[in-house]
Amino acid sequence: MKHWFLSLLAIVAAFALSGCGTYEFRGTMLQPPNPAPELPLTDQFGNDFRLSNYRGKVVLVFFGFTHCPDICPTALSDLKRVMEKLGKDAEKVQVVFVSVDPERDTPELMQRYLASFNPTFLGLNGDRAVLENAYKDYGVTVIRRDLPNSGLGYTIDHSGYIYAIDQVGNWRLLWAHGTPVDDIVSDVQALLRNPPRS
Repeated sequence: MKHWFLSLLAIVAAFALSGCGTYEFRGTMLQPPNPAPELPLTDQFGNDFRLSNYRGKVVLVFFGFTHCPDICPTALSDLKRVMEKLGKDAEKVQVVFVSVDPERDTPELMQRYLASFNPTFLGLNGDRAVLENAYKDYGVTVIRRDLPNSGLGYTIDHSGYIYAIDQVGNWRLLWAHGTPVDDIVSDVQALLRNPPRS
């Protein structure tokens, strides 16, 4: 009887342990993961940027602009908190902000703007044609809307997803605007715990 009971406990433990290895991502997963389209742009410090230079890190990409009144500062504040909650693991993550307003998002403005959230955040800008390709590759909606009665002159309506690119350069996840910070942190930690094979 005792032997039968111990055998049953062993079977239950085996099932429990097998379930521990599965993780359900809170963001939207790309199945199968796709190689992330390259972003051949320039950062706010004048350095050429390539996603391929960040192999070994999880890269979190957001498309926005410095004059954005709501979605962009909210998303960047969320990403700031993500990095804080990751602790030492934040060293394995790079946040990238891609401009949807290349005319106004000068390097100097991007430096000041992003430093107010986290000094490690990179802001990318570049040739309009290259940017348009990036918007298309990532499915980003970008619509200029004139504001004739405003000193700003115009604003940009754009989609507000955050994109996750894993350590070998695959586009793995996207999170909708307003996704809880803890959900993003949990997903990033899962990517860091189980790096894909290159």
